[in-house]
Amino acid sequence: MNAELAKAHAPGVAIPPRVLDRAEQAVVVIAWSLLAWRVFHSPNGYAPLVLLSETAVALFVLFRRPTEAISLDLGDWLMAVTATAAPLLIVPGPNTLTALAPLGVTLVALGNAWQFGAKLILRRSFGIAPANRGVKVSGPYRLMRHPMYAGYLLVHIGVLTLMFSPTNLVIYAIGWWAQIRRMIAEERLLGEDPSYREYMGQVRWRLVPGVF
Repeated sequence: MNAELAKAHAPGVAIPPRVLDRAEQAVVVIAWSLLAWRVFHSPNGYAPLVLLSETAVALFVLFRRPTEAISLDLGDWLMAVTATAAPLLIVPGPNTLTALAPLGVTLVALGNAWQFGAKLILRRSFGIAPANRGVKVSGPYRLMRHPMYAGYLLVHIGVLTLMFSPTNLVIYAIGWWAQIRRMIAEERLLGEDPSYREYMGQVRWRLVPGVF
C-alpha cells in the first residue's frame, strides 16, 4: 500500500497522513494527561489500574512507525477517535460493587496482559486510525484478528466493575459501538493487502472466538 491508496479512501482531503499521525498523537497525550489528573484526585483505591491500559496506548502511539497507507475518511477518523477517547473519559468514582472487586482486578490484570502481549507483537506498527503498518499473524493473532481490542474489552469490564456508575456505563457503551465500527473500517483498508486477505481466511474471528 502507499499514499495513493490512502487518498483513495478520502478524495479531496489535502492533509498529509503524517500530519494526521502527529495530530493523533497530540490528542492521545492530552487526553491521557487529563485522565491521570482525575485518577490522582480519585477517592477510589483501584483508580490507578485505569491508567495501566491507557498508558500503554499512549506510549505505543508516541513511538509507532509512521505510514502513508492510512485512511483519510472522516467517518473512520471519528470512529477511531471516539473509540480511543471514550475510555479516557471514565470517571474514577467510588467503588460501589465491593463484593465484585476481586473479579474486577482479575479482569483488568488479564486484559492488560493480553493487550500488552498483542502490542509487543505489533511493536511500532501500533496505531489508532485505520492504517496498514504491516500485517502481524503470530502470537495472539493466531486466535483472533484483533486481540489487542479483546484485551481492552476485558479491562473495560473490569474497570466498570471496580467503579460502576451509569455515566461510565454509557461512556463504555459509546466507546464499544465506535470500536466495532473501527474494526470494520480497519479491515476494509487492510483488505486491500493480499497478505491480510489470506490471514482473514485463516483466522475467522475478529474479537471473541465463536462469537464475533
